[in-house]
Amino acid sequence: QVQLVESGGGLVQPGGSLRLSCVASGSILSIGALGWYRQAPGKERELVATISSGGRTTYVDFVKGRFTISRDNAKNTVYLQMNSLKPEDTAVYYCNAQVIVRTLSELEVWGQGTLVTVSS
Repeated sequence: QVQLVESGGGLVQPGGSLRLSCVASGSILSIGALGWYRQAPGKERELVATISSGGRTTYVDFVKGRFTISRDNAKNTVYLQMNSLKPEDTAVYYCNAQVIVRTLSELEVWGQGTLVTVSS
């Protein structure tokens, strides 16, 4: 019914920047909160940042001041601008959305992930 597709991952040197995008498609009536999560090798998935339908943002401490989450409601898209990247930011990044579909059901949807590798 609803798909999330991430893009923008890749290999970047320490101190570099990447911008991740996540586009939602399908039988969408509205999108509520959006979030970015990440999972490093051998570790559990962890929250990175969230943005409410009204644009309120939250960040975990280890990305504050370096990452910025934003959304374009007209495009059903959420972004994650990542600056000053560190090797420890290496992970698969996933987007998450709370979606109201046209049948008025609320779904939690995950993307397939995009790999970010920070290495010299």
